[in-house]
Amino acid sequence: MKTRNIEKVLHPGTFNWVGDAFYSTSFIGKDIPRKRMDPFFALGYNADIEFESSEIPRGVGAHPHKGFETVTLAYKGKIAHEDSMGNKGVISEGDVQWMTAGSGILHQEYHEEEWSKTGGLFQMVQMWVNLPAKDKNTKPHYQDLLATEMTKVSLENEGGDIHVIAGEYKGAKGKATTYSPIHLYNAYLHQAGKAEFTLPEDYNTAILILEGMVKVNGHTTLTKDSFAMFENGGGDTFMLEGVSEDSIILILSGKPLNEPVAHYGPFVMNTQEELEQAFQEFREGKFGELR
Repeated sequence: MKTRNIEKVLHPGTFNWVGDAFYSTSFIGKDIPRKRMDPFFALGYNADIEFESSEIPRGVGAHPHKGFETVTLAYKGKIAHEDSMGNKGVISEGDVQWMTAGSGILHQEYHEEEWSKTGGLFQMVQMWVNLPAKDKNTKPHYQDLLATEMTKVSLENEGGDIHVIAGEYKGAKGKATTYSPIHLYNAYLHQAGKAEFTLPEDYNTAILILEGMVKVNGHTTLTKDSFAMFENGGGDTFMLEGVSEDSIILILSGKPLNEPVAHYGPFVMNTQEELEQAFQEFREGKFGELR
């Protein structure tokens, strides 16, 4: 094993409203090119924001997706969703909703109704995970990954827990199924708690600090809301240590697809022709209806 070092650290820049419910900044697509974090095409981070109570839930109305997956992770607050296939549900703290848009779907997301009536702190992450070309037209489907049912690995000396969402950690496998090799974890570290991660050195790998303060490889300290991307090819192992009383870290690592990308708005395809076809299918109502 050889130490894997940090290549770049980003802090939140410009935040933009998505509907009136999600106040997000992106860490992929500007300072870090999309290709550099392939297959993670986008990562929208809604840092802590206080919402006042509202009888009418804030949200984002019906919108299409095709050619990729959305992975929504709730840290504070509750998120309700519904789609044109009749699926609906709610995720709350520690839960993950993995939606495979595949061949095309209409989707909407809102603050959960009862939570909206009281308001409070809200924090979430939504990633876009690109699908391999051969799977872009797979039938849309969901994986609801609840915190209470998540695969968990306890760290030594009561240092915390690793929630394994996808892939595996220390031989423990996450419940999510993926179309390309991906490891996705939430690390919950107590002060001085340590977790070691060994991941293929050619997998694009990064961490996001959701809560607290963390030391990486014994020397680099990252504070809340920091995003750190690791170098490729120089090593395969890094260590995280909790500096504050409690820390939460999202770890993402995936094998690059290395396929051409044609992207516009809510569609991620491989060619311009496929992209134009996606828009045509949407206009023709082939993604269903959602009112």
